Amino acid sequence: MITRLPEKYKREVIPVMKEKFGYKSTMAVPKIEKVIVNSGYGREVVGRTNEEQKKIADSILGDLSLICGQKAVKTYAKKAISSFKIRQGMPIGAKVTLRGKKMIDFLERIIHLVLPRTRDFKGISPDSVDKQGNLSIGVKEHIVFPEILPEKTRNIFGLEITIVSTAKSREEALELFKLLGFPIKV
Repeated sequence: MITRLPEKYKREVIPVMKEKFGYKSTMAVPKIEKVIVNSGYGREVVGRTNEEQKKIADSILGDLSLICGQKAVKTYAKKAISSFKIRQGMPIGAKVTLRGKKMIDFLERIIHLVLPRTRDFKGISPDSVDKQGNLSIGVKEHIVFPEILPEKTRNIFGLEITIVSTAKSREEALELFKLLGFPIKV
């Protein structure tokens, strides 16, 4: 895949951000630091046998690894919650942290392929950007990714994608994401 995001950042984003926010150095301009993709599957494994839990976890880990191009890591329950039938140390999710080239490839797929394929997508709400300048996007069905074959998928699960930026404020981050091509509602 041709990486257009770094070129766009250098040619378009840096000059506009320097002018709008008055940065003196190009190194002061905010950039995307990392992308964290996670999925919780605690609801699917509760009340099942260990063998069934392992099958579900392996299926979700495999799909998440395929989506991200990097091995997914299991996350475990920190404490027991009896009302949810969760024990301490029980695997309840999976996550992947992307940096560098894999992060750029993933972001380009999100912007150009995944978000347009999402059902009833009308743009990302500006409220999705927090005070620290991080963008969080929820994807209800992982089958919108082109790597996943819907007919071979047993469990359909949702993902949360958090894009961490070095922006100091919410306004800077919103401008950065808009200039990079994220479909943020106006």
